[in-house]
Amino acid sequence: MKKILLSTLVSLLLTSPLHAQSLTVKMIDLKTNKSVGTITINQTKYGTVFTPNLHHLSPGIHAFHVHENGSCDSTETNGKTILGGAAGKHYDPDNTNKHGYPWTDNNHRGDLPPLYADAHGHVTNPVLAPRLTIDELKNRSIMLHEGGDNHADHPMPHGGGGMRMLCGVISG
Repeated sequence: MKKILLSTLVSLLLTSPLHAQSLTVKMIDLKTNKSVGTITINQTKYGTVFTPNLHHLSPGIHAFHVHENGSCDSTETNGKTILGGAAGKHYDPDNTNKHGYPWTDNNHRGDLPPLYADAHGHVTNPVLAPRLTIDELKNRSIMLHEGGDNHADHPMPHGGGGMRMLCGVISG
């Protein structure tokens, strides 16, 4: 009887929300190097949920992606500084080389739903990435861009989100 109770207790503890996988990522403004909040990442049965708690953004829609490298450092190409350039390209383990929707199979897996900043510059609405698991995100980065995202490579590549604005490293 004690073994059954112990087994049941262990099973409940391992499947309870208290032990659900969760990561919190500190987001940095790439121009000022100041913290603008966090994004919490949780694994659910529906996919991976990104819950932002960001402030001081320009109001409107901002493109949001997982990038392949766990770095937010700037790089230099042809004498031009690329803010957050060390984050690399959008996470694309299937080598599709194509930008698209978070729920389609023929594009980067790092393509996420855009985030919305309200009139006061706050971002708090969660978004779902149904094709991602929290385990594959570790040691990568997440990036917000200045503009929106059309989830296509035309008329601008990578959804036309523009300059990289915020970055955070997903530690594992």
